[in-house]
Amino acid sequence: MGVLEAEPAAAAVLAGERIEVLRAFAADLAERGEELGLIGPLELPRLWTRHLLNSAVLAPLLREGGRVADIGTGGGMPGLVLGIIRPDVEVFLVEPMERRCAWLNEQIERLGLTNTHVKRGRAEEFHGAFEVDQVTARAVTALRKLVPLTVPLLREGGELLFLKGAAIHEEIEAAQKVLRKFKLRDIEVTELGADLLTESTRVFRARVGTHG
Repeated sequence: MGVLEAEPAAAAVLAGERIEVLRAFAADLAERGEELGLIGPLELPRLWTRHLLNSAVLAPLLREGGRVADIGTGGGMPGLVLGIIRPDVEVFLVEPMERRCAWLNEQIERLGLTNTHVKRGRAEEFHGAFEVDQVTARAVTALRKLVPLTVPLLREGGELLFLKGAAIHEEIEAAQKVLRKFKLRDIEVTELGADLLTESTRVFRARVGTHG
């Protein structure tokens, strides 16, 4: 089980005036997350660093007043965390598992998030159903599979923001054919949070289309 990690100073820096809402979410995730299968049994001692703040560092990259879809949200990372920190952004949490959707809806109501909505299903089920400015994903699948699932949700000039691990450059290499097919450009890997967190976060960024 382990003991819940003490809130790092970086939390208040990243969440700003929304810190109390993030704390309320963290407390409930710590209390019920393992029981609901949202986090593993060893995650409590690194809940803030590995999960919440790893998600929160994406918040400054979201377009002001934009629409974001988070694919395979699971326990709410990064989508629900982003919905908390960026109330100006409309966030769609795309998650196929009914149990997780129930948890997400409960959190949205409990935390009073009017900008965050749950869409139950897989990403491909929503192709053509709505369009967003940016798509996020964390620990979902390899790039070569993730790109075809997510690009159809983006408007022209939209952007992919995927939280990735140390093997991201190998993933990019393996996905070259797919990246070309879906006309991705401005492809880069950005490291976020190096000045705030003990472990920085790698983000795969790419735009779709010819302009924007």
